[in-house]
Amino acid sequence: MAQEIERKFLVKGDFKQDVHKETRITQGYLCSVPERTVRVRIKGDKGFITIKGIGNASGASRYEWEKEIPVNEVESLLQICEPGAIDKTRYLVKSGIHTLEVDEFHGENQGLIIAEVELSEEAEEFLKPDWLGEEVTGEVKYYNSMLSKHPYSKW
Repeated sequence: MAQEIERKFLVKGDFKQDVHKETRITQGYLCSVPERTVRVRIKGDKGFITIKGIGNASGASRYEWEKEIPVNEVESLLQICEPGAIDKTRYLVKSGIHTLEVDEFHGENQGLIIAEVELSEEAEEFLKPDWLGEEVTGEVKYYNSMLSKHPYSKW
Protein backbone atom coordinates (compact mmCIF):
# COMPACT_ATOMS: atom_id res chain seq x y z
CA MET A 1 0.00 0.00 0.00
CA ALA A 2 1.45 3.39 -1.00
CA GLN A 3 1.49 5.95 1.82
CA GLU A 4 1.63 9.66 1.14
CA ILE A 5 3.02 11.83 3.93
CA GLU A 6 2.59 15.55 3.42
CA ARG A 7 2.16 18.71 5.41
CA LYS A 8 0.13 21.71 4.22
CA PHE A 9 0.59 25.40 4.93
CA LEU A 10 -1.10 28.62 3.94
CA VAL A 11 1.14 30.98 1.98
CA LYS A 12 1.52 34.43 3.53
CA GLY A 13 4.01 36.17 1.25
CA ASP A 14 5.57 36.34 -2.18
CA PHE A 15 6.99 32.99 -3.22
CA LYS A 16 7.11 33.46 -7.00
CA GLN A 17 10.72 34.67 -7.09
CA ASP A 18 11.72 31.13 -5.98
CA VAL A 19 9.63 29.18 -8.55
CA HIS A 20 11.46 26.88 -10.95
CA LYS A 21 8.44 25.31 -12.69
CA GLU A 22 4.71 25.98 -13.03
CA THR A 23 1.87 23.83 -14.35
CA ARG A 24 -1.87 24.42 -14.80
CA ILE A 25 -4.07 21.73 -13.23
CA THR A 26 -7.76 20.98 -13.75
CA GLN A 27 -9.31 18.23 -11.67
CA GLY A 28 -12.64 16.75 -10.73
CA TYR A 29 -13.90 14.16 -8.28
CA LEU A 30 -15.73 10.98 -9.21
CA CYS A 31 -16.09 10.25 -5.48
CA SER A 32 -15.27 12.59 -2.60
CA VAL A 33 -16.35 10.79 0.56
CA PRO A 34 -13.72 11.02 3.34
CA GLU A 35 -13.01 7.27 3.33
CA ARG A 36 -11.99 7.38 -0.34
CA THR A 37 -11.61 10.07 -2.93
CA VAL A 38 -11.31 9.28 -6.62
CA ARG A 39 -9.89 12.16 -8.61
CA VAL A 40 -9.17 12.69 -12.30
CA ARG A 41 -6.71 15.39 -13.27
CA ILE A 42 -5.17 17.08 -16.26
CA LYS A 43 -1.75 18.33 -15.24
CA GLY A 44 -0.11 20.22 -18.08
CA ASP A 45 -0.29 17.78 -21.00
CA LYS A 46 -0.80 14.58 -18.96
CA GLY A 47 -3.82 12.88 -17.43
CA PHE A 48 -4.07 11.01 -14.13
CA ILE A 49 -6.52 9.09 -12.00
CA THR A 50 -5.86 9.04 -8.26
CA ILE A 51 -7.44 7.22 -5.34
CA LYS A 52 -6.81 8.48 -1.80
CA GLY A 53 -7.86 6.88 1.47
CA ILE A 54 -8.79 8.45 4.77
CA GLY A 55 -6.00 10.23 6.64
CA ASN A 56 -4.47 9.19 9.93
CA ALA A 57 -5.14 11.10 13.18
CA SER A 58 -2.79 13.99 12.30
CA GLY A 59 -4.03 14.18 8.70
CA ALA A 60 -0.44 14.04 7.40
CA SER A 61 -0.47 10.45 6.15
CA ARG A 62 -2.88 8.53 3.96
CA TYR A 63 -3.09 5.87 1.28
CA GLU A 64 -2.58 7.14 -2.29
CA TRP A 65 -2.63 5.31 -5.62
CA GLU A 66 -2.11 7.15 -8.91
CA LYS A 67 -1.91 6.10 -12.54
CA GLU A 68 -1.31 8.09 -15.70
CA ILE A 69 -4.15 7.82 -18.23
CA PRO A 70 -4.72 9.53 -21.59
CA VAL A 71 -5.89 13.16 -21.42
CA ASN A 72 -8.91 12.40 -23.63
CA GLU A 73 -10.06 9.81 -21.05
CA VAL A 74 -9.74 12.39 -18.26
CA GLU A 75 -11.74 14.88 -20.36
CA SER A 76 -14.51 12.26 -20.73
CA LEU A 77 -14.46 11.42 -17.02
CA LEU A 78 -14.60 15.11 -16.07
CA GLN A 79 -18.07 15.17 -17.68
CA ILE A 80 -19.42 12.78 -15.04
CA CYS A 81 -17.58 14.20 -12.02
CA GLU A 82 -19.29 15.72 -9.01
CA PRO A 83 -19.99 19.45 -9.40
CA GLY A 84 -17.15 21.85 -8.55
CA ALA A 85 -14.03 21.26 -10.61
CA ILE A 86 -10.75 22.56 -9.19
CA ASP A 87 -8.64 24.92 -11.31
CA LYS A 88 -5.20 25.90 -10.04
CA THR A 89 -1.63 26.64 -10.99
CA ARG A 90 1.02 24.55 -9.26
CA TYR A 91 4.41 26.11 -8.68
CA LEU A 92 7.46 24.08 -7.67
CA VAL A 93 9.87 25.70 -5.23
CA LYS A 94 13.09 24.10 -3.95
CA SER A 95 13.62 24.44 -0.21
CA GLY A 96 16.76 22.70 0.97
CA ILE A 97 16.51 19.05 -0.08
CA HIS A 98 12.71 19.26 -0.46
CA THR A 99 10.44 20.65 -3.16
CA LEU A 100 7.38 22.59 -2.06
CA GLU A 101 4.30 22.39 -4.28
CA VAL A 102 2.51 25.73 -4.08
CA ASP A 103 -1.06 25.73 -5.42
CA GLU A 104 -2.60 29.06 -6.40
CA PHE A 105 -6.31 28.48 -6.88
CA HIS A 106 -8.51 30.08 -9.54
CA GLY A 107 -12.26 30.41 -10.02
CA GLU A 108 -14.34 30.10 -6.85
CA ASN A 109 -11.20 29.35 -4.84
CA GLN A 110 -9.38 32.50 -6.05
CA GLY A 111 -7.27 34.05 -3.30
CA LEU A 112 -6.33 30.75 -1.66
CA ILE A 113 -2.68 29.68 -1.90
CA ILE A 114 -1.54 26.47 -0.19
CA ALA A 115 1.95 24.97 -0.04
CA GLU A 116 2.52 21.24 0.48
CA VAL A 117 5.70 19.35 1.23
CA GLU A 118 6.01 15.57 0.86
CA LEU A 119 8.07 13.89 3.55
CA SER A 120 9.45 10.41 4.15
CA GLU A 121 8.13 10.45 7.75
CA GLU A 122 5.82 12.75 9.68
CA ALA A 123 8.53 14.06 12.02
CA GLU A 124 10.98 14.84 9.19
CA GLU A 125 12.38 18.37 9.38
CA PHE A 126 12.46 20.65 6.34
CA LEU A 127 13.60 24.18 5.57
CA LYS A 128 10.64 26.58 5.91
CA PRO A 129 10.78 29.67 3.67
CA ASP A 130 9.70 33.04 5.18
CA TRP A 131 6.54 33.07 3.05
CA LEU A 132 5.24 29.84 4.59
CA GLY A 133 2.34 30.66 6.90
CA GLU A 134 0.03 28.78 9.24
CA GLU A 135 0.07 24.99 9.08
CA VAL A 136 -3.28 23.52 7.97
CA THR A 137 -2.32 19.83 7.76
CA GLY A 138 -5.36 17.72 8.54
CA GLU A 139 -7.83 20.62 8.27
CA VAL A 140 -10.43 19.04 6.01
CA LYS A 141 -11.72 22.36 4.63
CA TYR A 142 -8.37 22.78 2.80
CA TYR A 143 -8.58 19.41 1.00
CA ASN A 144 -9.16 19.91 -2.71
CA SER A 145 -12.12 17.52 -2.54
CA MET A 146 -13.75 19.83 0.03
CA LEU A 147 -12.82 22.99 -1.86
CA SER A 148 -14.75 21.58 -4.83
CA LYS A 149 -17.90 21.42 -2.64
CA HIS A 150 -17.29 24.40 -0.37
CA PRO A 151 -15.18 26.95 -2.28
CA TYR A 152 -12.94 29.42 -0.49
CA SER A 153 -14.96 32.38 -1.83
CA LYS A 154 -18.02 31.19 0.14
CA TRP A 155 -16.34 30.85 3.57
